[in-house]
Amino acid sequence: MSAAHAAAARRAPAPLPATFPTNQDLDPVRLRRAFGIFPSGVVAVAAQVDGRLVGLAASSFTSVSLDPPLVSFSIANASKTWPDLRRAERLGVTVLADHHGTVARRLAGPVDARFDGVEVVVGERGAVTLPDGLAQFETAVYREVEAGDHTIVLLELHSVQDADDALPLIFHRSGFGLGATSR
Repeated sequence: MSAAHAAAARRAPAPLPATFPTNQDLDPVRLRRAFGIFPSGVVAVAAQVDGRLVGLAASSFTSVSLDPPLVSFSIANASKTWPDLRRAERLGVTVLADHHGTVARRLAGPVDARFDGVEVVVGERGAVTLPDGLAQFETAVYREVEAGDHTIVLLELHSVQDADDALPLIFHRSGFGLGATSR
């Protein structure tokens, strides 16, 4: 083999493996733990539906677009709350502050007790927000996108308030606070 051929052989990429790991090869417990390494903020998504308060906590909230103004969150397809909540004309989204750990746990708990002792503001079109949140958005469902065992919900913004400069509530490693156990 010539020196040129030998050099080319050394630079050649390694052959691809015969098999590739698939989604079925991923352990859900390990995957959830790995996903939990990434810290995220927490929002309350709530509305008044048929005269009662309906809401949930979500840690998958993100901004999407300025034109049109869109945000999103993901909801498990198995959610018992989303079918009711999505019927609302308007949804309130509140960015929770670091002192809202109890509120976030309550919004993830039994449906009938989610708003016990929680101060809320109900907008004219039914959006429900927490007045002491870092930011409050009045939104409407823009689109829903199926994504595996979750649905990505795109929300169009209709109004925004942000007056608080406190620290946000962080969800990290299945608890509230960076590197902390659930508090």
